[in-house]
Amino acid sequence: MKSDIYQSLLNIRDQKGAGYIVLIDPDQKNDSTIEAHVTAANEAGVDALFVGGSLMMDSKCHERVARIKAASTIPVISFPGGLNQLNNYYDAMLFMSVISGRNPHYLIGEQVLAAPVIKDLDIEPIPTGYMLFDGGANSTVEFMSHTKPIPMNRSDIAVAHGLAGQYLGLKMLYLEAGSGAKTAVPVQIISAMAKAVECPLIVGGGIRSPEAAQERVEAGASFIVTGTIIENNGSAIMKEFSDAIHQ
Repeated sequence: MKSDIYQSLLNIRDQKGAGYIVLIDPDQKNDSTIEAHVTAANEAGVDALFVGGSLMMDSKCHERVARIKAASTIPVISFPGGLNQLNNYYDAMLFMSVISGRNPHYLIGEQVLAAPVIKDLDIEPIPTGYMLFDGGANSTVEFMSHTKPIPMNRSDIAVAHGLAGQYLGLKMLYLEAGSGAKTAVPVQIISAMAKAVECPLIVGGGIRSPEAAQERVEAGASFIVTGTIIENNGSAIMKEFSDAIHQ
């Protein structure tokens, strides 16, 4: 198996206070900017790249992941939207179960289909509980997974799901408001989760400013993920996020 990316992420958290991850969707809309995007991440202090999306609109996903890996000097981690996105260009993958939902296919069905392929490709799996929150944007993942998001004002529901994931042996919890979310996961939710569970918290979706990212780190997030804000505002803002997240 490849190097221990999970442990390297924990080391980054311990050394820097929190880690900064940029999400790249390897779809056709990013085709002409992939190398520039990755080079900017290398130079801005980004700690890792998540690569993936809920819906691939053409057949060149694997080719783009190869280009990302070739240009990257930091870990490239699969953020899979489906089995068809797996390939051997990743350093690791989030082996995710949508624990906030009740759709059995995304709780265990897709994982059973993917597991033999992951073993054959020799990709490091990082067991991760994916928790979708209502970011107010009717996200693609909500539609594709038939998952009802957790309300933003229910810390108790969030904590119960997080504890269940921890007790099931998951190593990380991903608190996600969805791509293009109008509202990010609130600091109150993050704080309640950080006090109740021991798993590192990854927080993404709707984080539009370095200040908002820093607030979520101070509330207990171990890793901050940005995606849409970088796509919409260019790669220069990555350095501002990196400086705000690293404590």
